[in-house]
Amino acid sequence: MTEALRYEPEHAKSDVDNDYLQVLDDLSAASVHRNFDPYIDIDWDAPEMAVVPDDPRWILSYEVDPIGRHPWYQAQPQDKQIAIGMWRQANVAKVGLQFESILIRGLMQYSFSLPNGAKEFRYTTHESREECNHTLMFQELVNRVGMDVPGAKKYYRRFSPLVPLASTIFPTVFFFGVLGGEEPIDHLQKDFLRISEDLHPAMAAVMQLHVAEEARHISFAHHHLRETVPAKGPVQRFMLSLAMPITMRVLAGAIMVPPRGFRRQFDVPDEVMREIFWKSDESKRVLRNVFGDVRMLADQCGLMNPVSRPLWRVLGISGRKSRYRSEPTYTAS
Repeated sequence: MTEALRYEPEHAKSDVDNDYLQVLDDLSAASVHRNFDPYIDIDWDAPEMAVVPDDPRWILSYEVDPIGRHPWYQAQPQDKQIAIGMWRQANVAKVGLQFESILIRGLMQYSFSLPNGAKEFRYTTHESREECNHTLMFQELVNRVGMDVPGAKKYYRRFSPLVPLASTIFPTVFFFGVLGGEEPIDHLQKDFLRISEDLHPAMAAVMQLHVAEEARHISFAHHHLRETVPAKGPVQRFMLSLAMPITMRVLAGAIMVPPRGFRRQFDVPDEVMREIFWKSDESKRVLRNVFGDVRMLADQCGLMNPVSRPLWRVLGISGRKSRYRSEPTYTAS
């Protein structure tokens, strides 16, 4: 059964409903008047966008990337740091592309089930169009970096055709998954843009465009869940309170942890990989900080309870909730 608001006369709606519907109108209008095209708004063929050998701007950030701050990576010669950085950043883009592809299919499945008059139809279709542009942008970056990266782990890619079905069977869990995929990428890209002054221009342009539009997509998921989850029965809310942290932790691993090909190609010791993902104190901090906004949302939706709170902690993603959306990492440790 769909979670969308059914079409009914405006006078029959509550103030909360009207606020939500106004958000949908505002987001749809923003998608029309403030949108981007990666082949218009990014000058891929400009000289400064060229990917050239031995460019130190591809070295992974010590402040942001869990791999970049590990002593093993810091001890590697510069040419290997550059190669690892290019592979890592291209692979994150490929994972982003794969996630966006799943999201597009899920949103189309979701919108297919909506009744006439549902304002979610227009916004989710706008969002799907924007996500299609993001897949083009991510693949263009991967192609120009020149690394033949696989993206997500094999099990994630094989399981991916089934995920969009959740958008109509378990729509709330699907939107948990939307945030589980979007929040880690968005969070880390914002940290890169805030902290790293020497990003390669191609990477910076992709991040800037992606962050600008993802703000709308994440906002919709937050508003949609705040509107629909509190209206559910106590048993459903309890089950969702457990599903939410599990979904976040599974997708964080799928998106942030590189596949086995990475360690084979660069001879990364198994123990180093275990420390980076997620045994070291610094990497644990990164994992916790990624979900500050989601913890805030869980609290707003009434999904934090005496059983779910310990689960967030056991999964390594507990911590202080954000005070506001997109609160910088360095104030949320």
